Amino acid sequence: MKVMIRRAEGILSAYVPKKDLEEPIVETEHEALWGGWARLANGWILELPEMAADTRLPITVEARKRATAEEE
Repeated sequence: MKVMIRRAEGILSAYVPKKDLEEPIVETEHEALWGGWARLANGWILELPEMAADTRLPITVEARKRATAEEE
């Protein structure tokens, strides 16, 4: 799914246009954000693509949503 990652007022957030959903990113697998997972405030976990650590934001990327325990 397409996800826009941006930083506003020092907080990273993810916007999913297809769901009209914007949530803060509350936890990441890697400090640099890219190439691992990111947990949103609503509990979603997104797999983000590998990118350079200094990638400029905002950026739209192709991310994959992991199934959560409630969805399995």
